[in-house]
Amino acid sequence: MTTIDVNSLLLQMRRISAQTEMPAIRGVGETGQAAKGSFGDVLKQSIEGVSQSQAKAAQMSSAFERGDPGIDLAQVMIQGQKADLSFRAMTEVRNKMVDAYKEIMNMSV
Repeated sequence: MTTIDVNSLLLQMRRISAQTEMPAIRGVGETGQAAKGSFGDVLKQSIEGVSQSQAKAAQMSSAFERGDPGIDLAQVMIQGQKADLSFRAMTEVRNKMVDAYKEIMNMSV
C-alpha cells in the first residue's frame, strides 16, 4: 500500500493555486516557479486525481470485504474519507466556476 505524503500534497496544491493566481498575491513561503499549463489541463489533472482516489477507495473496500490480511478497517475508512473530501472539493470548484460563468454572462457590454 502506498501512503500520501502530506507535505508533497500541500506543495502540489500550492502549485495548482499559484497557476491560477497573480504573482503578487501568492502565499508566503512559496518558492520556485509553477509549471505552465492551461486551466483545462490543470482541471483535467484534478478530476483524474479525484477519480483515482475514488477507485483506490473502492479497491481497498473490496479487498477488506474479501478478508485481505494486509488491509485493515482504519485504512479503508481513511481512504474513503480522502476520496469523499476530494470529491467535495471538486464539486465546490465546479460550483464556483458555474457561478463565475453566470456572473460573466449577466454582465452588460
